[in-house]
Amino acid sequence: MSGKEYLPVRLSHLLRHCSVGAVVRGPEYLLSVMDITHWTDRSGHVAAEEITYVEQVKSALGITQVLRKPPVAQERDNGEIDGVCVPAVRFPLWMSCPRCGLLHYKPWHGLAKDEAPRCLETDTKKCPTRPLLEQVPWVLVHEEGHLTDIPWHFLAHRESVKANQKQCGADWAQAYLRLSNNKSKKRKLRCEHCGATSVFNDRLPVSYGNNWQQPWLSLTVGELDQPASIIEINDARVHSPVTCNALVIPPESRIRKGSVVDRVYSTSQLRRRIDQARTPLAKKSIFQTIAKELRCNVDEIKDALIEIDRGYPLYGAETTPGLLLESEYQALMCELPDLSEDEDFVPEHYTDEWKFLINTIDNKSKPFSIIQSIDQLVAVNRLKEIMVMTAFQRMNGKMVPPDILGNSDWLPALELYGEGIFFSFSEDALTEWEMNPVIVKRAKKVRRRFVKANINFGQCKSIPDPKIDPRFILLHTLSHLLIRQLESQAGYPASSLKERIYSAKGTGVSMAGILIYVAVPDVVGSLGGLAELAEPQRFLRLISSVFDHAEWCSIDPVCAEHEGQGPNLLNRSACHACSLVPEPSCVYGNVLLDRAFIKGDAAKDMPSFLSFSSELSHGQT
Repeated sequence: MSGKEYLPVRLSHLLRHCSVGAVVRGPEYLLSVMDITHWTDRSGHVAAEEITYVEQVKSALGITQVLRKPPVAQERDNGEIDGVCVPAVRFPLWMSCPRCGLLHYKPWHGLAKDEAPRCLETDTKKCPTRPLLEQVPWVLVHEEGHLTDIPWHFLAHRESVKANQKQCGADWAQAYLRLSNNKSKKRKLRCEHCGATSVFNDRLPVSYGNNWQQPWLSLTVGELDQPASIIEINDARVHSPVTCNALVIPPESRIRKGSVVDRVYSTSQLRRRIDQARTPLAKKSIFQTIAKELRCNVDEIKDALIEIDRGYPLYGAETTPGLLLESEYQALMCELPDLSEDEDFVPEHYTDEWKFLINTIDNKSKPFSIIQSIDQLVAVNRLKEIMVMTAFQRMNGKMVPPDILGNSDWLPALELYGEGIFFSFSEDALTEWEMNPVIVKRAKKVRRRFVKANINFGQCKSIPDPKIDPRFILLHTLSHLLIRQLESQAGYPASSLKERIYSAKGTGVSMAGILIYVAVPDVVGSLGGLAELAEPQRFLRLISSVFDHAEWCSIDPVCAEHEGQGPNLLNRSACHACSLVPEPSCVYGNVLLDRAFIKGDAAKDMPSFLSFSSELSHGQT
């Protein structure tokens, strides 16, 4: 049996399997996903389909390469694979007996296709049942991005080498190394040939030696200054993908797929055939041939070419790096005419209905203040997010590109479809609130800690480092509280929800909005349950509960009075019991949170956001 495998990737697995270098669970074994230079068909051509109409996304993310989706295949009932698969190699190559701990190297060699490897221990007292083997749960990882099997023979004889004692030679064809657990966290390794023993734990530094750079690459590494580390295979430090994402917004989100101009634009070969025609007669013949292929008339093709010459689909509109969030915010705030349900960005504005609710509510109540403070309410019935993998890391070290060498002209990416809720706050009320001296002083203290911590929220600047001010901390904390409320009230797992914080003031575009959304790698998207919660009456109940839960935490008064908690003390009144969410949901590492910016702090003369907003609205009245 070959160690090379192919993953019949299904849509539900794309997020995991598009990560080059990751260790994933295949049908029978753990596998390591090969780099994108191997994502080819039998003829050697790239099998990954190009993602079109993402020029705005690429421009905003500073990406020049083509974006392509991982190849998707299905496994038939007879076991055959239909389509091109993502290639992977079996890794780790060592397996151990769960009963006696005997280590085996590539024990699947020589076995039938459906035969699983079993322990080769012949002493029935040590291993009476010869159980099925399991892949060892540890690997050797280097911060330069390298990954390989642990050198078990060297590790077993490490102590004898230090003592200059004679040691036996390695023999991978034999099972002679035995692994067992001590009562402590250290594991004991013994050579059955010479009796050498050694203990190790996850913190033991080991020379990487001259091993392969990656499990599927025969290229060996040179001299490395730093040692490698023995890491459990499910540890996040083994593989950390570096991704960036952006929403597809108008005009590209409004492309009508399947139209004549779409098909002509997406098929460069058609345009090339027309350009290569040298005479009017040849050109006329080409037009007629293409018209038959596309099942349209010649005039429609000519009109499509005119649109492409005019700049279709962007018509000169581009998003430059650094302006991604501003462009998304403006798209969310503006009502789009003649929307179709099959577009990739379908916002439904409820602002008028939201403002009308104020006529039915007591002007001294909390819901009244909430309606006064929220300026826009939008249900995003359909959205499309592009997630690009730009690199991966091991041990939080060197960035390794998806093709390992960094010479590829394309990057792996995913098209994610979903829905969400967007709302923005009144700029007037927010500006007055954030000028309060107590609020400003509290935010400055967090900002000083943030600068001192020198935190980078990601190498790909799809989300720039935030400006730490009262506005951002308020929006970010509310976002987390809303995610937690959606989990308990609407049944959405918090880890499936994502946040986008739109916060800016002063020069340029002033922003004060929150988008909570769900996006999955399926063109059907989600089922509409999240966008339905943007209906004004339902949203008012939802957001009222969010403000209520900002008032208390089960760990209060400790949480409420905390001067600093979390990484680098970047959270104040925020902890796991009230404000933190699963890591995939937060792009800011679960820091820069503080419920005091919402609920206020009477002991420190810090006004709550809603009470301040209510007083301001009454004064204007």
